[in-house]
Amino acid sequence: MRIELEKRAKVSALFSILSPFIAFLLTIIFGGIMFALLGKNPVTALYSFFVEPLSEVWSLHELAIKAAPLILIAVGLSVCFRSNNWNIGAEGQFIMGAIAGSILPVVFYDWQSPLVLPLMMLMGMLGGALFAAIPAFLKAHMNTNEILTSLMLVYVAQLFLDWLVRGPWRNPGGMNFPETRTFAADAILPELIASGRTHWGFAFAIIAAILVWFMMRYTLKGFEISVLGQSERAGRFAGFSSRRMIWFSMLLSGALAGLAGISEVSGAIQQLRPVISPGYGFTAIIVAFLGRLNPLGIIAAGLVLALTYLGGEAAQLSLGVSDKVTRVFQGLLLFFVLSCDTLIHYRIRLVWYRFTSSDLDGSR
Repeated sequence: MRIELEKRAKVSALFSILSPFIAFLLTIIFGGIMFALLGKNPVTALYSFFVEPLSEVWSLHELAIKAAPLILIAVGLSVCFRSNNWNIGAEGQFIMGAIAGSILPVVFYDWQSPLVLPLMMLMGMLGGALFAAIPAFLKAHMNTNEILTSLMLVYVAQLFLDWLVRGPWRNPGGMNFPETRTFAADAILPELIASGRTHWGFAFAIIAAILVWFMMRYTLKGFEISVLGQSERAGRFAGFSSRRMIWFSMLLSGALAGLAGISEVSGAIQQLRPVISPGYGFTAIIVAFLGRLNPLGIIAAGLVLALTYLGGEAAQLSLGVSDKVTRVFQGLLLFFVLSCDTLIHYRIRLVWYRFTSSDLDGSR
């Protein structure tokens, strides 16, 4: 017996809409089972994970801070994935964008000007785009698998950041701690709302999502992305270049990841440290698929995944569970999203082997 997936003749529009909600519900159910196995009350645990973080105004600001990089990165990834270019290295592009954008406040810390912050944002986008250009070049000109190259470059970026903050960029007055100087006031991304810590990175994320949604829906470039993503051969007949699309999608994705990196460093952390991301670049992959690769859906998905980060921190304090619980929830959510989408487009078919006498004779 073997299991086959048979493509459905017609996809249910209703279940296509309900798929993310079904996946989220299944995640909650299995998350409750996980807490029960850990010896915790599932209702109390799920309340701590999903409701408690939303009970205070300050926590809503923290939700927006954590959602901003997830949305920015996921919007860029959605363009890559819809064009059939699998950028898995957004975490590295996030880090390199943060490093490139931090050159001004760290190396040229005496320069104080209103131009510092805009230049930091542009340099962050450039740093992320240039780092994404490496797997783009390797795929476009050498037919190298971009999944492997972009993923391996993440470790290069992480080690480069660690070397910088422990070596040439280490704060001379920082008591030998591995961190850079604290950014000056002109290099800090201002708060979006005076009542909390939410900074302009969240506004960048919303603007980017709206602009990319408009591009995908109303422009020729969006049509080109969709056609090449569904059939490269059909795209060639239409006069579209898959090589140019590799460059466009990877550079756009890297630029948005780099913007997310420098926004996070400038707005929330205000210095470089050995670790500046809890895995935003990888979690954004879940955000992209939970949002159905639609930039507007990604906004909602980013807020949901940001809630899992806050819920994980709250559960650690109130329940005494490991921080790995957050990763389990995110993994469950991705698994159920992909499973639901697969079952919407395909039906499972069991194929039974029937042995005949000729088969037995042949086996001899």
